[in-house]
Amino acid sequence: MGELNFTGDKYREARLQQYKNYERLGRPRQDLEKECLQVEKGKSFYDFHYNTRLVKSTIVHFQLRNLLWATSKHDVYLMQNFSVMHWNSLHRRGSEVLNVAKPIVPTEKQPGLLARPLSRVQISTMALKDNLLVAGGFQGALICKHMKQPGVAFCSKLTTDENAITNAVDIFQNPTGSMRFACLNRFSLEWAVNNTSVSPDGKLLAVLGDSADCLIADAQSGKAVRGLKGHLDYCFSSAWHPDGRILATGNQDTTCRLWDIRNLSESLAVLKGRMGAIRAIKFTSDGRFMAMAEPADFVHIIDTQSGYAKGQEIDLFGEISGISFSPDSEALFVGVADRIYGSV
Repeated sequence: MGELNFTGDKYREARLQQYKNYERLGRPRQDLEKECLQVEKGKSFYDFHYNTRLVKSTIVHFQLRNLLWATSKHDVYLMQNFSVMHWNSLHRRGSEVLNVAKPIVPTEKQPGLLARPLSRVQISTMALKDNLLVAGGFQGALICKHMKQPGVAFCSKLTTDENAITNAVDIFQNPTGSMRFACLNRFSLEWAVNNTSVSPDGKLLAVLGDSADCLIADAQSGKAVRGLKGHLDYCFSSAWHPDGRILATGNQDTTCRLWDIRNLSESLAVLKGRMGAIRAIKFTSDGRFMAMAEPADFVHIIDTQSGYAKGQEIDLFGEISGISFSPDSEALFVGVADRIYGSV
């Protein structure tokens, strides 16, 4: 038997040369490298603990990578085909929380929204917070489930367009302090919306999509407050620092831009990925670290206290379905979507 003379380093080199980042606008970016902050790599903020294939993370849309959420340093939720799965790292056990292949009938009525049964939903995005799971899917599907109650509280389609897709969902507490699920407002834009995120105080809404420009809007009225200019392609991810002063936006131009909400005339800093678009961004609850994930192979952890100038690069092989810090900031989960080696 001959030796397989192909090391991991050689495969990485070949992968970097052959990988084709998906770009829609294809604008020249000769000056982009000059604008990017030089991050000192090689730090070790988070150590590798283990990888499990007992649950297999999957994706349904190549541009949407928010399908993994941690609720503690031992508990993470992810999509596995038509199932929302719960993985407990302490007991090394996975269990099905929700099966969306079967008919889903809502158990509650919600103000301003028409509930309707769903079946065989292809989940494209999800969020989980305060024991509430919200998931969006193809054909405009929206599902809401109280994690401590059986069944699905609410489900419907946000549109009658069969080609529509729910690209992003977010869970936040409104400024009045109440936690409820209701249709507060609807507003439309000239371009497809790919991602939204609400500021920690619930007052501002970051809106990103099929445009190089991003918007900051009033979360209640939907009125645009300010446009953010600097990216070269379409945007698909965003996250707010817990102090509410910094917004991070991820783009297909392979960069993450940081914006100081007190001065939005230009980005505060530009961080570059290694190989592809920035498809997911998360901050730790204490604001110390920010993680940004590419579509495949690379997750970058940035130390915010260093002025975003020091980082750790997690190097793996496979499509990334999502990233999530635990609420106590002690653990980072990464979903790897692969037909054979799908894992967490």
